[in-house]
Amino acid sequence: MEFEKILKKEKLEREDLIAMLSAKGEERKLLFEKAVETKLKYVGNKVYFRGLVEFSNICSKDCYYCGIRKGNDKVARYNLSDKEILDAATYAHENRYGSLVLQGGEIISPAFTKRIENLLKKIKKLSNKGLGITLSLGEQSRDTYQRWMDAGAHRYLLRIESSSRELYNKIHPVNEHHEFETRYDCLRTLQDLGYQTGTGVMIGLPFQTIEQLADDILFMKDFDVDMVGMGPYIEHHDTPLYQFKDQLLPIKERFDLTLNMIASLRIVMKDINIAAATALQAIDPIGREKAVKIGANIIMPNVTPGLFRNDYALYENKPCTDEDPEQCLNCMDVRIQLADGEIGYGKWGDSAHYVRRKK
Repeated sequence: MEFEKILKKEKLEREDLIAMLSAKGEERKLLFEKAVETKLKYVGNKVYFRGLVEFSNICSKDCYYCGIRKGNDKVARYNLSDKEILDAATYAHENRYGSLVLQGGEIISPAFTKRIENLLKKIKKLSNKGLGITLSLGEQSRDTYQRWMDAGAHRYLLRIESSSRELYNKIHPVNEHHEFETRYDCLRTLQDLGYQTGTGVMIGLPFQTIEQLADDILFMKDFDVDMVGMGPYIEHHDTPLYQFKDQLLPIKERFDLTLNMIASLRIVMKDINIAAATALQAIDPIGREKAVKIGANIIMPNVTPGLFRNDYALYENKPCTDEDPEQCLNCMDVRIQLADGEIGYGKWGDSAHYVRRKK
């Protein structure tokens, strides 16, 4: 009865969120039912595609959790040609994905800024302005963000990874290239410029507590984000955090906790876009579908040329690296139907929260 009272509250407090994230058994069933009810009421059962192009694994950062960190000399580095990127964009457009995500390692340079600017203009031209474009290219200057927006980008995903400064500093080098304040300021700049602004966190990190995850939800609510991409932490053996693997929650518990996070966030931020992370499928073959069923409404099928997918290894056991885009599309169509969803083909699927916030 106490848990049901929590779910009926108009405003959820930190302690309520801790209870929701800790839910198991019957309470977890009630949590998911409330999340489904909220999703259907505020965003419907439409699921929108973002064709994901992981165009480069060259990165200037040394984040302790990431397989493509600068300090990992075991990675086979790659950088797609402009033609390969534009071919992937053409595929996404012709197959009515609606939107594209350009994602790569964090690079700051005039040449990189100009390259992305040119690519954005070409993608808009080849799709007759039909493709929505999300960027996930890390921390940049205000001028760079503005140039990219002027060239055609209108969404930006910059994951905070943890809203706790203490935990953030444990999973990143403590130096001028990995400052929590810089990441926060970039998020604020993106929002000020008018981007649909997205962030996210990893769930099940070493040293992480349920209380910190509850604070992450409150952080996203207070920041008034428009979209969220978050998933379970999966360790990579060529990273510094791998030494703490024995302290981690079992992988199944990380998966379950991620679903609780998605459901809880949907209840708190009713009309935002929430992505079903690919990492969920690395744990459970139908992990993304389970996320869609209880709150997520965005899927990011990989349209990166298959030759390079294994090299964009942020974590281990990355799924779908052996599929070509056509196989991926056919597979996702069936999977979304099984999750009681309907694909919004040819639609940008902009965040309803963003539309409301701008008004």
